[in-house]
Amino acid sequence: MKKIITTPNAPAPIGPYNQAILSGNTLYTSGQIAINPATGALVLDDIETETQQVMANLKAVLEAADMTFENVIKSSIFISNMDDFALINSVYGSYFDEATAPARETVQVARLPKNVNVEISVIAIK
Repeated sequence: MKKIITTPNAPAPIGPYNQAILSGNTLYTSGQIAINPATGALVLDDIETETQQVMANLKAVLEAADMTFENVIKSSIFISNMDDFALINSVYGSYFDEATAPARETVQVARLPKNVNVEISVIAIK
């Protein structure tokens, strides 16, 4: 059985998908980009600020499922420029305890929705 997870504290989907799906004890989030949920505007000032917004959006989705970043077991990071990896990784890493950080992949892609620079999705368990 799946449960749709939605919150006004993260951006509304821009296509035929949901913010997250809870199946049993496992949460699958859709990729989050740097859209400010209050204004609908992209937050692209610099890569750190953009990544902070992405992580804030993920946090809101996790909280809507009664979870935190401590519940995350897998992350997928998509970036448009591998030269931004260190800055993205620094912001991303501030949300996790390194000793218990989730598994992860980071891949460079040709293009992301709305021409953003970073998109992150996670899988979490209760």
